[in-house]
Amino acid sequence: MAEYQINEHGYYGEFGGAYIPEMLFHNIEELKTQYLKITATDGFQKEYKALLKDYVGRPTPLFYAKRLSEKYQTNIYLKREDLCHTGAHKINNTIGQILIAKFLQKTRIIAETGAGQHGVATATVCALMGLECVIYMGALDIERQAPNVGRMKMLGAKVIPVHSGSKTLKDATNEAIRDWINNPISTHYIIGSVVGPHPYPDMVARFQSVISEEIKAQLLEQTGSEFPNKIIACVGGGSNAAGAFFHYLDNSNVELIAIEAAGEGINSGKSAATSVLGTPGIIHASKTLLMQTKDGQIIEPHSISAGLDYPGIGPCLAHLISNGRVKTHAVSDKESLKAAYEFTKLEGIIPALESAHAIGALEQLNFNKTDIVVVNLSGRGDKDLGTYLKHFSDSTISYPDTKNKA
Repeated sequence: MAEYQINEHGYYGEFGGAYIPEMLFHNIEELKTQYLKITATDGFQKEYKALLKDYVGRPTPLFYAKRLSEKYQTNIYLKREDLCHTGAHKINNTIGQILIAKFLQKTRIIAETGAGQHGVATATVCALMGLECVIYMGALDIERQAPNVGRMKMLGAKVIPVHSGSKTLKDATNEAIRDWINNPISTHYIIGSVVGPHPYPDMVARFQSVISEEIKAQLLEQTGSEFPNKIIACVGGGSNAAGAFFHYLDNSNVELIAIEAAGEGINSGKSAATSVLGTPGIIHASKTLLMQTKDGQIIEPHSISAGLDYPGIGPCLAHLISNGRVKTHAVSDKESLKAAYEFTKLEGIIPALESAHAIGALEQLNFNKTDIVVVNLSGRGDKDLGTYLKHFSDSTISYPDTKNKA
């Protein structure tokens, strides 16, 4: 498993590192030298596990999706991260990081958010711990994720709209980093994905690894084996995928599949399929795969899903994709909408648009009848109802009757 994990210099193969301004050196060095020590203490583990159980609602169920399985003639299980408190996997990480911030005696928390789920999760733990909270969010994302903006404000967070660039996640991250540079002593930056300078990619992956830890135990109970044939997860920065894959990296018999956003088409100029379109470069203080021009200018991404609308990918996922351990597929805006409508009718679960991309990828994959397939359902669709209803009104999608296809 060592070949898939971060090394002592903060790199996954050629990707990773900490390309930071001098003003942030103390903060990053403090985190780098302390995060493993802090998280290894009995006090941290006791409080973290208690909050995951009694506040977040873990373990989340592993649900056998009978009608979806009938449609694809295989055995599909849904890891129900949408049932976490706040509606997504993001809180697994914010609970861990807020405890680290408390240990480091930070009094102010900042974060970036795209789909709003990380912003809500950060605002939630700040309310829980009584800490000041500032959330940076692209102006475009504020428009399309209004319910989550309201939730953040109700939780006491200050939501600052970002009007630069594409007004999305990339630009919100830029502003959060600028804030941290200006407030290095009092502030902890809770990064929401496996991106950014070391130690963030590793720290976030460790907090999200509870997902695959639970999958192993739940599969063993339900099927008699800890090991599925395939694990499927959507990828923007990559935190839910990193968590779902974490405890399976060293078992080559488990196929790990990351689903990116094709937007309006991979080669349309309006896409976020970084593994196909990206080349090695530096974004948000780490070296990774990045959508950029030949002279290093970032190419603006596009996805109907705010959480996948990012021009890069976490360095851990860049490494796993580059060495072939993780395979990728891309799902378009239209395909994700179609998948969401059909899935909702089949299983009675409204998925987040991000998760709908993972479900949409089932159309592209081949399965055996005996396969065990786990789809990480990273979030619920409350925040995306406006988008769903807007497109649903013009939809001519029909819902197949799968009852007799066993």
